[in-house]
Amino acid sequence: MFEHAKVAEQAILVHLYLQQDSASEDLNELVMLVASAGVQKKAVITASRSSIDAKFFLGSGKATELAQAVAELQADLIIFNHALSPAQTRNLERLCQCRVIDRTSLILDIFAQRARSYEGKLQVELAQLKHLASRLVRGWDNIERQKGGIGLRGPGETRLETDRRLLRERITVLKQRLAKVSQQREQGRKARQQAEVPVVSLVGYTNAGKSTLFNRLTQAGVYAADQLFATLDPTLRQIQLPEFGDLVVADTVGFIRHLPHDLVAAFKSTLQESRDADLQLHVIDCADERLDDNIRQVQLVLEEIEAAEVPQLKVFNKIDQNQQPARIEYNDELQPVAVWLSAKTGEGMDLLGQAIRQRLSVDFIRLTLTLPPQLSVWRSRLHQLCAVQQEEFNEQGDAIVKVAIHRTEWARLVKQSDGLLQNYLVTVV
Repeated sequence: MFEHAKVAEQAILVHLYLQQDSASEDLNELVMLVASAGVQKKAVITASRSSIDAKFFLGSGKATELAQAVAELQADLIIFNHALSPAQTRNLERLCQCRVIDRTSLILDIFAQRARSYEGKLQVELAQLKHLASRLVRGWDNIERQKGGIGLRGPGETRLETDRRLLRERITVLKQRLAKVSQQREQGRKARQQAEVPVVSLVGYTNAGKSTLFNRLTQAGVYAADQLFATLDPTLRQIQLPEFGDLVVADTVGFIRHLPHDLVAAFKSTLQESRDADLQLHVIDCADERLDDNIRQVQLVLEEIEAAEVPQLKVFNKIDQNQQPARIEYNDELQPVAVWLSAKTGEGMDLLGQAIRQRLSVDFIRLTLTLPPQLSVWRSRLHQLCAVQQEEFNEQGDAIVKVAIHRTEWARLVKQSDGLLQNYLVTVV
């Protein structure tokens, strides 16, 4: 990819307040999305209506006002904070003599800018083409029509039909390539499951601080910035949690209100890390005034990808911005349900480690075994499972092994050894 200096596009933002829409799009979020896309905001036009206008979405009078603003401000782009129909987009572009995009197109464009990995680029292109395919309308007037009558019959395939066919072919190719990448990701997932290495997945609203928290946990150096969708490509790192053992931490793409369905579908293999995780860390910006609504939006996306049933630990981030104390909240069963911390300053990170250990320890147990040399095969097996936390040898040559292992895997090992391992068990925690 070659980067070159270019003048930022000048845009007019449009937001319509609908009386029947109790969960209307947030205008401030649109401003943040536009900034993330590298577009310069020239003006914001708002209107209130009881219903959507079929032709111009916001009514003919307001549409004329929009056209005048485009001419006066010399804007080259109009961005709606809503989903427009292809006909509405075409009508507005003809009236304003300016390019018009909606919220979905804006989000897709940001994703296209952020994608860095091969898989991420494939996923974004697939989502863009699916969105484009649904918006191919008769936009070429006489050029695309098949002519009728003697001597006026067309070539058999219109321009519109040609474009649709090319889109279908490209979408098929992308799906095939993504299927291969998905198989490779699934193989890695199965290997982790066989090794019983627990997976902790970070989920949350975009700009909640997931990547900052991920960097603090793993020292991965993932790009993090105060903008929407700063990072897009999924990242996995294996770390060793003190007093527990190995675990895999997965950073996923941030969620947002009305995340385009094509994006959710395209990123299903990526988001599957959240569905198959042993524990989700739901990262929440506790300084955001829309905190409750953001939590609801994340839960809606998790339900859509069938990941809502995974055990979840809420992480209220950015306590440095509202002077909240670092703390752990527990439920009636004395299990941690929420941690308050600052990923930026590091305050409360030790509490997060403690909470993760407690939540995962419901399924994982810590053992101490004294294994004589003749049981070296079982010692090797524990190493293969990445279950050994600490190991030392006594004067008799016995290996004193401290282990963190999934309960089901330990039961399987005991069964395979015909109960022999139980004879060398010293402590269980």
